[in-house]
Amino acid sequence: MILKNIRNFCIIAHIDHGKSTLADRLLGLTETIDQRQMKDQLLDQMDLERERGITIKLAPVRMVYKNFNLNLIDTPGHVDFSYEVSRSLMACEGCLLVVDATQGIQAQTMANLHLAQQHNLKVIAVINKIDLPTAEPHRVNQQLQSLLKCQSEDIFLISAKTGQGIESLLQAIIEQIPPPQGNQNGSVQALIFDSYYDDYRGVILYVRLMNGQLKTADQILLMAENIQAIALEVGYLKPEFVASDNLYCGEIGYVVTNLKTATQARVGDTITLTANPVDSALIGYQPAKTYIFAGIFPSQTTMYDNLKKALDKLALSDATLSYEPENSLILGHGFRCGFLGLLHLDIITERLKREYNLEIIISNPSTAYEVLFTDNQTKTIKSASELAEISKVAELREPWVEGEIICPHTYLGGIIQLVTQIRGILGNMTYVDSLVILKFQAPLANLLTDFYDKLKSLTSGYGSLNYDLSDYRSGDLVKVDFYVAHQIVEALSLICHRQEADKLARIVVKRLKDIIPRQQFKVALQAAIGGKFIAREDIPSFRKDVTAKLYGGDSTRRKKLLEKQKRGKSKMKQIGKVELPPDTFTILMQKDGVK
Repeated sequence: MILKNIRNFCIIAHIDHGKSTLADRLLGLTETIDQRQMKDQLLDQMDLERERGITIKLAPVRMVYKNFNLNLIDTPGHVDFSYEVSRSLMACEGCLLVVDATQGIQAQTMANLHLAQQHNLKVIAVINKIDLPTAEPHRVNQQLQSLLKCQSEDIFLISAKTGQGIESLLQAIIEQIPPPQGNQNGSVQALIFDSYYDDYRGVILYVRLMNGQLKTADQILLMAENIQAIALEVGYLKPEFVASDNLYCGEIGYVVTNLKTATQARVGDTITLTANPVDSALIGYQPAKTYIFAGIFPSQTTMYDNLKKALDKLALSDATLSYEPENSLILGHGFRCGFLGLLHLDIITERLKREYNLEIIISNPSTAYEVLFTDNQTKTIKSASELAEISKVAELREPWVEGEIICPHTYLGGIIQLVTQIRGILGNMTYVDSLVILKFQAPLANLLTDFYDKLKSLTSGYGSLNYDLSDYRSGDLVKVDFYVAHQIVEALSLICHRQEADKLARIVVKRLKDIIPRQQFKVALQAAIGGKFIAREDIPSFRKDVTAKLYGGDSTRRKKLLEKQKRGKSKMKQIGKVELPPDTFTILMQKDGVK
């Protein structure tokens, strides 16, 4: 295949703007998939993606249309998976920017557009869902004209559901997106933009060939890791694996290797030939920034090795997942894992349960903090349990983010109030047609819980949020410890602002009271800052009616039985242990709504 007949592009959009449906329609129109095999969200391979109606993993596929090879990469839309989008853009020369005709421009639309412009990609603007009764294509068209500084005729109006406008869009992809550049006869140089672990075939790499030709049985070198391997099979995706003799310069395809360890292949590495290597590796990717951390522990200690292997495999296909060993007095041996957000955490834990049949316990999620000690040493901690004796701490710094909210201007007053409630600092406001773009700064910890839900509720679903880590700032932060039956539970400890500590402590102990089952003895639930207790709830004990068998007689017999029961419960309270159910460790993901 000659370079001028190749087009590499991806679809980017805000969540639920119709990326996967558009991909389905393109596959159908180009007859890549037989109509009998066609189904909704075809490129979403995981059950989780279909159940939730969201794209989690990028998915490459090759289509043939009018003698052109069209390599499409479908991308996620949620802010937690923006790293997947950045990797897709590195492998393409153009992109389709899809906007919902009923929703208009939203936060992730802006964020993805900025990423595409940074990579100097050709952007084709597309307004989708024009068939809906509530669609306002004229209003959204004006928004895009203002944003992209383009003309109305440069924007395509389509309905991915009905197929309206798809043929003209396909023609625009051929005419407007430039063909890839590269040296067909040069040394092999390929970028790994994704990877997949197969239990039977080993490590499978998704690559974009920048230069040269890659053949089956070639001896390859992964330059960053300096690891040699064999290309057991090369080919392309349609979307199933289709083996080929060669992968040519400019093409997107896969390479089956003989690597058996997941950690040997990293996303962003460069592939070259061992016999004729290139002088330098490709730029690759910036390391992903993990925003929150949570402990993942096996419910049984014997499953620790299985959990480690599962995380190894997940980390191969998800470059944003980081983990390191962690030990807890209550939960045993596990891993401290880093995630991009709460949805990312939810998806990873669900995959561990479904794909690897693991029963796991998740500890309280938290952000990273910087600690300045009295000897002027600085340390970054990923959980409150790592915080040393408070007398040695000179200063605590929490992460702040640069945020962006996009919503209709009629909701601006409520949004400003919502931002100030989380100790946010308001920034510039920009108007794009009927929308307002509000910049703000806020503590990351206050954004991770229920801020997005409140934003959606306040703006009737029209508000959207995007944010990026800014810096660490000093604040009046305290460590709140929680005690269950007078035993401290380090996994529940958290760091928060002093002004929020009392309210948060009361919320947590109330929820603990609802979650922890009753015992044979009374259980005290307490929250403390240092040596000062600031909240308490008690779980009453079960009480067996030990006097039920009595009939008649004097009252001393009854008193003796009750006194014996009292002594037994007192002894049980001293030696009894409270088993915390797994749900206990996710209580802080939802701070409000305690009943």
